[in-house]
Amino acid sequence: MRISPWPLMGALIFFVIPSVCAQTKEEKLSDQLKPAIFALTRVMMHDVVSPTIASRYYMYATIGGYAILAQEDPSLVHPSKFIRHFSDTLGGSGPSADAALASLFCIYETGMLMLPSGLDISKEYDDYRDRCIRMGYGKKAVAAARARAAAVASAIVAYSRDDHYRFLSSFPRYRPSKKPGYWFPTPPGYMDAADPHWAKMRPLVLDSAGQFRCPKPVAYDTAKGSDFRRLTDEVYMVSGTLDPEQREIAGFWDCNPFVVASSGHMTLGFKKISPGGHWMNIACIAAEQRKIPYRQRMQLLALEAITLYDAFIACWNEKFATDRVRPESVINAVIDLRWQPLLQTPPFPEYTSGHSVISSASAEMLSYLLGEDLAYTDDTEVIFELSPRRFPSLRAAAAEAGISRLYGGIHFRDAIEAGQEQGARVGRHIVRRVAAAGVSPYLQRKP
Repeated sequence: MRISPWPLMGALIFFVIPSVCAQTKEEKLSDQLKPAIFALTRVMMHDVVSPTIASRYYMYATIGGYAILAQEDPSLVHPSKFIRHFSDTLGGSGPSADAALASLFCIYETGMLMLPSGLDISKEYDDYRDRCIRMGYGKKAVAAARARAAAVASAIVAYSRDDHYRFLSSFPRYRPSKKPGYWFPTPPGYMDAADPHWAKMRPLVLDSAGQFRCPKPVAYDTAKGSDFRRLTDEVYMVSGTLDPEQREIAGFWDCNPFVVASSGHMTLGFKKISPGGHWMNIACIAAEQRKIPYRQRMQLLALEAITLYDAFIACWNEKFATDRVRPESVINAVIDLRWQPLLQTPPFPEYTSGHSVISSASAEMLSYLLGEDLAYTDDTEVIFELSPRRFPSLRAAAAEAGISRLYGGIHFRDAIEAGQEQGARVGRHIVRRVAAAGVSPYLQRKP
Protein backbone atom coordinates (compact mmCIF):
# COMPACT_ATOMS: atom_id res chain seq x y z
CA MET A 1 0.00 0.00 0.00
CA ARG A 2 1.32 3.41 -0.98
CA ILE A 3 1.71 5.83 1.92
CA SER A 4 1.03 9.50 1.19
CA PRO A 5 3.88 11.80 2.24
CA TRP A 6 1.55 14.68 3.16
CA PRO A 7 0.78 13.71 6.78
CA LEU A 8 4.52 13.45 7.45
CA MET A 9 5.18 16.75 5.65
CA GLY A 10 2.45 18.35 7.72
CA ALA A 11 4.02 17.07 10.93
CA LEU A 12 7.42 18.34 9.81
CA ILE A 13 6.03 21.77 9.03
CA PHE A 14 4.16 21.84 12.34
CA PHE A 15 7.31 21.24 14.36
CA VAL A 16 9.89 23.17 12.32
CA ILE A 17 8.18 26.44 11.48
CA PRO A 18 7.66 27.64 15.10
CA SER A 19 11.39 27.22 15.88
CA VAL A 20 12.32 29.11 12.71
CA CYS A 21 9.94 31.91 13.63
CA ALA A 22 11.28 32.01 17.19
CA GLN A 23 14.83 32.25 15.85
CA THR A 24 13.77 35.00 13.47
CA LYS A 25 12.22 36.98 16.32
CA GLU A 26 15.33 36.66 18.46
CA GLU A 27 17.57 37.66 15.58
CA LYS A 28 15.43 40.75 15.09
CA LEU A 29 16.30 41.70 18.65
CA SER A 30 19.94 42.00 17.57
CA ASP A 31 19.02 45.10 15.58
CA GLN A 32 17.58 46.68 18.73
CA LEU A 33 20.75 46.44 20.85
CA LYS A 34 22.54 49.36 19.23
CA PRO A 35 19.58 51.75 19.70
CA ALA A 36 19.30 50.63 23.34
CA ILE A 37 22.97 51.46 23.99
CA PHE A 38 22.60 54.78 22.22
CA ALA A 39 19.57 55.60 24.38
CA LEU A 40 21.92 55.45 27.37
CA THR A 41 24.56 57.46 25.49
CA ARG A 42 22.09 60.19 24.57
CA VAL A 43 21.02 60.71 28.17
CA MET A 44 24.62 60.70 29.42
CA MET A 45 25.52 63.34 26.83
CA HIS A 46 22.60 65.44 28.05
CA ASP A 47 23.70 65.03 31.67
CA VAL A 48 27.39 65.69 30.81
CA VAL A 49 28.42 62.47 32.56
CA SER A 50 32.17 62.10 33.03
CA PRO A 51 33.99 59.28 31.15
CA THR A 52 34.58 57.25 34.31
CA ILE A 53 31.00 57.44 35.53
CA ALA A 54 29.71 56.70 32.03
CA SER A 55 31.64 53.40 32.06
CA ARG A 56 29.86 52.49 35.29
CA TYR A 57 26.43 53.04 33.77
CA TYR A 58 27.22 51.06 30.61
CA MET A 59 28.55 48.21 32.74
CA TYR A 60 25.55 47.89 35.05
CA ALA A 61 23.02 48.29 32.23
CA THR A 62 24.54 45.43 30.23
CA ILE A 63 25.57 42.87 32.85
CA GLY A 64 21.95 42.59 33.99
CA GLY A 65 20.80 41.60 30.51
CA TYR A 66 23.75 39.24 30.17
CA ALA A 67 22.92 37.61 33.53
CA ILE A 68 19.31 37.02 32.48
CA LEU A 69 20.45 35.11 29.39
CA ALA A 70 23.17 33.18 31.23
CA GLN A 71 20.74 31.98 33.92
CA GLU A 72 18.69 30.27 31.22
CA ASP A 73 21.30 29.37 28.60
CA PRO A 74 24.06 26.98 29.78
CA SER A 75 26.13 27.81 26.69
CA LEU A 76 26.70 31.31 28.08
CA VAL A 77 29.17 31.61 30.93
CA HIS A 78 27.49 33.40 33.82
CA PRO A 79 29.24 36.67 34.81
CA SER A 80 29.56 35.38 38.38
CA LYS A 81 32.26 33.01 37.06
CA PHE A 82 34.68 35.90 36.53
CA ILE A 83 33.21 38.93 38.38
CA ARG A 84 33.87 39.05 42.09
CA HIS A 85 30.95 39.24 44.50
CA PHE A 86 28.40 38.78 41.70
CA SER A 87 25.64 36.31 42.53
CA ASP A 88 24.71 33.57 40.09
CA THR A 89 21.09 34.02 41.16
CA LEU A 90 20.95 37.80 40.75
CA GLY A 91 17.34 38.88 40.80
CA GLY A 92 16.08 35.37 41.59
CA SER A 93 14.42 33.12 39.06
CA GLY A 94 11.79 35.74 38.36
CA PRO A 95 8.46 35.29 36.57
CA SER A 96 8.25 33.08 33.52
CA ALA A 97 9.47 35.23 30.64
CA ASP A 98 11.29 35.19 27.33
CA ALA A 99 14.91 35.61 28.42
CA ALA A 100 16.09 37.29 25.22
CA LEU A 101 13.29 39.81 25.35
CA ALA A 102 13.81 40.46 29.06
CA SER A 103 17.56 40.92 28.62
CA LEU A 104 17.13 43.82 26.25
CA PHE A 105 14.38 45.34 28.39
CA CYS A 106 16.87 45.21 31.25
CA ILE A 107 19.15 47.75 29.56
CA TYR A 108 16.33 50.29 29.55
CA GLU A 109 15.10 49.40 33.04
CA THR A 110 18.58 49.74 34.55
CA GLY A 111 19.22 52.98 32.71
CA MET A 112 15.97 54.48 33.97
CA LEU A 113 16.85 53.54 37.55
CA MET A 114 20.50 54.60 37.56
CA LEU A 115 21.01 57.52 35.18
CA PRO A 116 20.38 60.98 36.65
CA SER A 117 17.91 61.74 33.84
CA GLY A 118 17.06 58.09 33.29
CA LEU A 119 13.36 58.70 32.80
CA ASP A 120 14.26 60.53 29.59
CA ILE A 121 14.70 57.16 27.88
CA SER A 122 11.13 56.09 28.68
CA LYS A 123 9.94 57.18 25.21
CA GLU A 124 12.57 54.97 23.52
CA TYR A 125 11.61 52.17 25.89
CA ASP A 126 7.94 52.45 24.96
CA ASP A 127 8.82 52.54 21.26
CA TYR A 128 10.92 49.41 21.68
CA ARG A 129 8.08 47.65 23.49
CA ASP A 130 5.76 48.47 20.59
CA ARG A 131 8.32 47.17 18.07
CA CYS A 132 8.51 43.89 19.97
CA ILE A 133 4.77 43.47 19.66
CA ARG A 134 5.03 44.12 15.92
CA MET A 135 7.82 41.50 15.76
CA GLY A 136 5.30 38.92 16.92
CA TYR A 137 5.74 38.89 20.68
CA GLY A 138 2.36 38.80 22.42
CA LYS A 139 1.37 41.47 24.91
CA LYS A 140 1.50 38.95 27.76
CA ALA A 141 5.01 37.87 26.76
CA VAL A 142 6.12 41.50 26.63
CA ALA A 143 4.59 42.23 30.04
CA ALA A 144 6.27 39.19 31.59
CA ALA A 145 9.63 40.14 30.06
CA ARG A 146 9.36 43.69 31.37
CA ALA A 147 8.56 42.38 34.85
CA ARG A 148 11.57 40.08 34.73
CA ALA A 149 13.79 42.91 33.52
CA ALA A 150 12.55 45.23 36.26
CA ALA A 151 13.31 42.63 38.94
CA VAL A 152 16.87 42.13 37.68
CA ALA A 153 17.42 45.87 37.25
CA SER A 154 16.44 46.37 40.89
CA ALA A 155 18.89 43.65 41.90
CA ILE A 156 21.61 45.32 39.81
CA VAL A 157 20.99 48.62 41.58
CA ALA A 158 21.25 46.83 44.94
CA TYR A 159 24.53 45.21 43.81
CA SER A 160 25.86 48.60 42.71
CA ARG A 161 25.47 50.08 46.20
CA ASP A 162 28.57 48.23 47.35
CA ASP A 163 30.90 49.51 44.62
CA HIS A 164 31.92 52.54 46.77
CA TYR A 165 30.44 55.10 44.36
CA ARG A 166 28.17 56.59 47.02
CA PHE A 167 31.16 57.22 49.27
CA LEU A 168 33.30 59.14 46.76
CA SER A 169 31.88 62.52 47.70
CA SER A 170 32.75 61.93 51.36
CA PHE A 171 36.49 61.73 50.73
CA PRO A 172 38.62 64.84 51.31
CA ARG A 173 38.28 67.40 48.55
CA TYR A 174 41.01 67.17 45.93
CA ARG A 175 43.09 70.33 45.93
CA PRO A 176 45.55 70.85 43.07
CA SER A 177 49.16 71.33 44.01
CA LYS A 178 50.69 74.62 42.95
CA LYS A 179 54.13 73.05 42.66
CA PRO A 180 55.78 72.98 39.22
CA GLY A 181 55.10 69.78 37.32
CA TYR A 182 51.79 68.97 39.00
CA TRP A 183 48.34 69.17 37.44
CA PHE A 184 46.43 72.40 37.65
CA PRO A 185 43.05 73.37 36.09
CA THR A 186 43.30 74.55 32.50
CA PRO A 187 41.45 77.14 30.40
CA PRO A 188 38.88 78.03 29.36
CA GLY A 189 36.74 76.55 32.12
CA TYR A 190 39.41 75.95 34.78
CA MET A 191 37.23 73.07 35.97
CA ASP A 192 37.92 70.99 39.06
CA ALA A 193 39.47 67.58 38.57
CA ALA A 194 36.90 64.98 37.49
CA ASP A 195 36.44 61.99 39.81
CA PRO A 196 39.76 62.22 41.70
CA HIS A 197 38.89 59.26 43.95
CA TRP A 198 37.76 56.89 41.17
CA ALA A 199 40.57 54.44 41.97
CA LYS A 200 38.68 53.60 45.18
CA MET A 201 35.87 52.02 43.15
CA ARG A 202 35.42 48.25 43.41
CA PRO A 203 37.00 46.54 40.38
CA LEU A 204 35.10 43.71 38.73
CA VAL A 205 37.85 41.53 37.25
CA LEU A 206 41.06 43.31 38.27
CA ASP A 207 42.55 42.32 41.61
CA SER A 208 43.03 45.98 42.54
CA ALA A 209 43.19 49.45 41.03
CA GLY A 210 46.97 49.35 41.22
CA GLN A 211 47.45 45.91 39.70
CA PHE A 212 48.90 47.34 36.48
CA ARG A 213 51.03 50.31 37.43
CA CYS A 214 53.16 52.06 34.82
CA PRO A 215 56.77 53.21 34.69
CA LYS A 216 57.21 56.61 36.28
CA PRO A 217 56.60 59.47 33.84
CA VAL A 218 59.55 61.45 32.57
CA ALA A 219 60.65 63.76 35.38
CA TYR A 220 59.53 67.37 35.17
CA ASP A 221 62.35 69.56 33.94
CA THR A 222 61.78 72.51 31.62
CA ALA A 223 65.45 73.16 30.93
CA LYS A 224 66.29 73.02 27.23
CA GLY A 225 67.68 69.64 26.27
CA SER A 226 66.02 67.72 29.13
CA ASP A 227 63.87 64.67 28.34
CA PHE A 228 60.75 66.43 29.59
CA ARG A 229 61.46 69.56 27.57
CA ARG A 230 61.84 67.39 24.46
CA LEU A 231 58.39 65.91 25.14
CA THR A 232 56.99 69.41 25.57
CA ASP A 233 58.67 70.73 22.43
CA GLU A 234 57.23 67.81 20.47
CA VAL A 235 53.66 68.70 21.46
CA TYR A 236 54.29 72.34 20.54
CA MET A 237 55.95 71.51 17.21
CA VAL A 238 53.35 68.93 16.18
CA SER A 239 50.51 71.36 16.89
CA GLY A 240 51.98 73.80 14.37
CA THR A 241 52.50 71.28 11.56
CA LEU A 242 49.28 69.25 11.55
CA ASP A 243 48.00 68.17 8.15
CA PRO A 244 44.25 67.86 7.41
CA GLU A 245 44.11 64.15 8.20
CA GLN A 246 45.84 64.58 11.55
CA ARG A 247 43.32 67.28 12.44
CA GLU A 248 40.54 64.93 11.39
CA ILE A 249 41.98 62.14 13.56
CA ALA A 250 42.20 64.43 16.57
CA GLY A 251 38.59 65.55 16.16
CA PHE A 252 37.29 62.05 15.51
CA TRP A 253 38.64 60.75 18.82
CA ASP A 254 38.06 63.91 20.87
CA CYS A 255 35.22 62.35 22.91
CA ASN A 256 35.34 65.13 25.52
CA PRO A 257 32.00 65.66 27.28
CA PHE A 258 33.40 68.73 29.08
CA VAL A 259 33.99 71.09 26.13
CA VAL A 260 33.12 74.74 26.81
CA ALA A 261 33.69 77.83 24.70
CA SER A 262 33.63 81.48 25.69
CA SER A 263 32.62 84.43 23.55
CA GLY A 264 32.72 87.73 25.36
CA HIS A 265 30.60 87.36 28.46
CA MET A 266 28.85 84.26 27.11
CA THR A 267 29.94 80.67 27.78
CA LEU A 268 28.68 77.87 25.55
CA GLY A 269 28.76 74.16 26.25
CA PHE A 270 29.19 71.44 23.64
CA LYS A 271 28.04 67.96 24.62
CA LYS A 272 29.92 65.04 23.12
CA ILE A 273 30.05 61.29 23.42
CA SER A 274 32.49 59.88 26.01
CA PRO A 275 35.46 57.64 25.08
CA GLY A 276 33.60 54.68 26.56
CA GLY A 277 30.47 55.56 24.60
CA HIS A 278 32.53 55.61 21.41
CA TRP A 279 33.89 52.12 22.10
CA MET A 280 30.47 50.75 23.05
CA ASN A 281 29.29 51.89 19.63
CA ILE A 282 32.35 50.29 18.00
CA ALA A 283 31.39 47.03 19.74
CA CYS A 284 27.90 47.31 18.24
CA ILE A 285 29.31 48.01 14.76
CA ALA A 286 31.76 45.12 14.95
CA ALA A 287 29.12 42.67 16.20
CA GLU A 288 26.81 43.68 13.36
CA GLN A 289 29.56 43.20 10.81
CA ARG A 290 30.43 39.73 12.12
CA LYS A 291 26.70 38.88 12.30
CA ILE A 292 27.05 37.66 15.89
CA PRO A 293 23.85 36.03 17.22
CA TYR A 294 21.79 38.00 19.69
CA ARG A 295 22.81 36.19 22.88
CA GLN A 296 26.53 36.39 22.16
CA ARG A 297 26.03 40.01 21.13
CA MET A 298 24.59 40.85 24.54
CA GLN A 299 27.49 39.03 26.17
CA LEU A 300 29.97 40.95 23.99
CA LEU A 301 28.52 44.33 25.01
CA ALA A 302 28.66 43.37 28.68
CA LEU A 303 32.28 42.20 28.39
CA GLU A 304 33.23 45.41 26.59
CA ALA A 305 31.54 47.51 29.29
CA ILE A 306 33.27 45.51 32.04
CA THR A 307 36.61 46.10 30.30
CA LEU A 308 35.98 49.84 30.05
CA TYR A 309 35.01 50.05 33.70
CA ASP A 310 38.08 48.26 35.05
CA ALA A 311 40.39 50.06 32.60
CA PHE A 312 39.18 53.44 33.83
CA ILE A 313 39.83 52.40 37.43
CA ALA A 314 43.41 51.40 36.58
CA CYS A 315 43.99 54.59 34.57
CA TRP A 316 42.58 56.95 37.22
CA ASN A 317 44.72 55.24 39.83
CA GLU A 318 47.76 56.18 37.75
CA LYS A 319 46.54 59.69 36.96
CA PHE A 320 46.09 60.79 40.54
CA ALA A 321 49.14 58.90 41.80
CA THR A 322 51.40 60.80 39.38
CA ASP A 323 49.30 64.03 39.29
CA ARG A 324 51.19 65.20 36.24
CA VAL A 325 50.82 68.60 34.57
CA ARG A 326 49.17 68.97 31.14
CA PRO A 327 51.11 70.19 28.07
CA GLU A 328 48.98 73.33 27.88
CA SER A 329 50.13 74.52 31.31
CA VAL A 330 53.80 73.87 30.55
CA ILE A 331 53.81 75.39 27.06
CA ASN A 332 52.01 78.51 28.28
CA ALA A 333 54.55 78.89 31.10
CA VAL A 334 57.83 78.29 29.28
CA ILE A 335 57.30 78.51 25.48
CA ASP A 336 54.24 80.43 24.31
CA LEU A 337 51.79 82.21 26.60
CA ARG A 338 49.12 82.37 23.87
CA TRP A 339 49.37 78.75 22.67
CA GLN A 340 46.20 76.66 22.74
CA PRO A 341 45.84 72.95 21.95
CA LEU A 342 43.68 71.86 19.04
CA LEU A 343 41.46 69.94 21.47
CA GLN A 344 40.29 71.31 24.78
CA THR A 345 42.32 69.89 27.67
CA PRO A 346 40.17 67.57 29.84
CA PRO A 347 39.96 68.36 33.58
CA PHE A 348 42.20 65.73 35.19
CA PRO A 349 45.91 64.87 35.38
CA GLU A 350 47.82 63.87 32.28
CA TYR A 351 49.58 60.53 32.91
CA THR A 352 48.45 58.05 31.63
CA SER A 353 46.30 58.94 28.61
CA GLY A 354 42.80 57.73 29.38
CA HIS A 355 41.76 57.22 25.76
CA SER A 356 44.96 55.25 25.15
CA VAL A 357 44.22 52.99 28.13
CA ILE A 358 40.57 52.23 27.44
CA SER A 359 41.04 51.95 23.66
CA SER A 360 43.88 49.45 24.00
CA ALA A 361 41.98 47.43 26.61
CA SER A 362 38.87 47.40 24.42
CA ALA A 363 40.86 46.30 21.37
CA GLU A 364 42.22 43.32 23.32
CA MET A 365 38.78 42.18 24.44
CA LEU A 366 37.00 42.72 21.12
CA SER A 367 39.86 41.19 19.11
CA TYR A 368 39.68 38.08 21.28
CA LEU A 369 35.93 37.71 20.74
CA LEU A 370 35.65 38.84 17.10
CA GLY A 371 39.08 38.19 15.59
CA GLU A 372 42.18 40.25 15.02
CA ASP A 373 41.50 40.80 11.31
CA LEU A 374 38.21 42.67 11.62
CA ALA A 375 38.24 45.60 9.18
CA TYR A 376 35.34 47.96 9.80
CA THR A 377 34.03 51.48 9.25
CA ASP A 378 33.42 53.57 12.36
CA ASP A 379 30.58 56.07 11.92
CA THR A 380 30.20 56.90 15.62
CA GLU A 381 30.98 60.59 15.18
CA VAL A 382 28.66 61.21 12.22
CA ILE A 383 26.15 62.78 14.63
CA PHE A 384 28.78 65.50 15.19
CA GLU A 385 29.20 65.98 11.42
CA LEU A 386 32.51 64.11 11.30
CA SER A 387 33.21 61.68 8.46
CA PRO A 388 33.35 57.91 9.13
CA ARG A 389 36.81 56.34 9.34
CA ARG A 390 37.89 52.94 8.04
CA PHE A 391 40.21 50.71 10.11
CA PRO A 392 41.98 47.46 9.17
CA SER A 393 41.62 46.13 12.72
CA LEU A 394 40.46 47.02 16.20
CA ARG A 395 44.04 47.41 17.39
CA ALA A 396 44.71 49.86 14.55
CA ALA A 397 41.77 51.92 15.76
CA ALA A 398 43.14 51.86 19.32
CA ALA A 399 46.55 52.99 18.08
CA GLU A 400 44.97 55.90 16.22
CA ALA A 401 42.95 56.87 19.30
CA GLY A 402 46.21 57.05 21.22
CA ILE A 403 48.17 59.21 18.77
CA SER A 404 45.14 61.50 18.40
CA ARG A 405 45.97 62.85 21.85
CA LEU A 406 49.35 64.10 20.62
CA TYR A 407 47.74 65.67 17.55
CA GLY A 408 45.17 67.29 19.82
CA GLY A 409 47.89 68.77 22.03
CA ILE A 410 46.55 67.32 25.27
CA HIS A 411 49.08 64.55 26.05
CA PHE A 412 52.81 63.97 26.02
CA ARG A 413 54.05 60.98 24.04
CA ASP A 414 55.19 58.97 27.08
CA ALA A 415 51.67 59.17 28.58
CA ILE A 416 50.22 57.83 25.33
CA GLU A 417 52.67 54.95 25.03
CA ALA A 418 52.46 54.02 28.72
CA GLY A 419 48.68 54.23 28.49
CA GLN A 420 48.58 51.92 25.50
CA GLU A 421 50.70 49.38 27.35
CA GLN A 422 48.66 49.70 30.54
CA GLY A 423 45.42 49.26 28.61
CA ALA A 424 46.73 46.23 26.74
CA ARG A 425 47.79 44.60 30.02
CA VAL A 426 44.38 45.27 31.58
CA GLY A 427 42.61 43.92 28.49
CA ARG A 428 44.75 40.78 28.30
CA HIS A 429 44.17 40.11 31.99
CA ILE A 430 40.40 40.33 31.60
CA VAL A 431 40.56 38.15 28.49
CA ARG A 432 42.50 35.50 30.43
CA ARG A 433 39.95 35.55 33.22
CA VAL A 434 36.89 35.24 30.96
CA ALA A 435 38.62 32.60 28.81
CA ALA A 436 39.47 30.57 31.93
CA ALA A 437 35.80 30.81 32.92
CA GLY A 438 34.83 29.32 29.55
CA VAL A 439 34.07 32.28 27.27
CA SER A 440 35.37 31.28 23.83
CA PRO A 441 35.99 33.42 20.73
CA TYR A 442 32.86 33.72 18.59
CA LEU A 443 34.74 32.93 15.38
CA GLN A 444 36.77 29.87 14.55
CA ARG A 445 40.47 30.71 14.75
CA LYS A 446 42.55 30.09 11.64
CA PRO A 447 45.01 27.17 12.05
